[in-house]
Amino acid sequence: MARRVIYPLYQLGNPQLRLFRPTFTMTLVRPGKEQPPDTVQFRIPIEMTKIDVRNYLEKIYDVPVAAVRTRIQFGSNKKRNHLNQRVKRPDYKVAYVQLAQQQTFEFPDIFPKKDASLEEGSLEEMQKKFMEDERQRQKPDPRRGGVTEWFGL
Repeated sequence: MARRVIYPLYQLGNPQLRLFRPTFTMTLVRPGKEQPPDTVQFRIPIEMTKIDVRNYLEKIYDVPVAAVRTRIQFGSNKKRNHLNQRVKRPDYKVAYVQLAQQQTFEFPDIFPKKDASLEEGSLEEMQKKFMEDERQRQKPDPRRGGVTEWFGL
C-alpha cells in the first residue's frame, strides 16, 4: 500500500520540494513499414493525447516536435486458449511523431556485422573451424545411397 506524502506549504524563499513526474510511459518502437527519416513511432497508453505526447517530448527530453499523429491499434482476437475460449490481446495507441527543424532519427546498430577477416589463432577463427569440422563429420555418407545410419549394411 502506498503512503501518502504531505509536502509543506510553499513559502517565498523556500526551495520547492515537489517533483512532478509524468504518469505515462512511451515506448519507442521500430516501425514495421518504412517511415520518413524525420518520423519516430511510439507505443503509448490509450488515455494519452497528442498534446500529452508533444509536451512529454518537448518538456522532458527537449525534442522539438513538428506534428503528432495517433491511431488506435486493436489487439488480435484470433488466438484460443486450452479451453477453446477466445483470447483477446489488449488494444494500444500508436503515435507517429514528426521531428522539427530538419532533424532525423535513425535506430542505432546494436549488433554490427563482424569483419570476414579473422586473425590466425583467435577464438572466433577456432570456433568457425570447429563448426566446419562438425558439419563435415555429420554429413551423411554419399556411398550409402540415402540409407540411414541406424540401418546397418
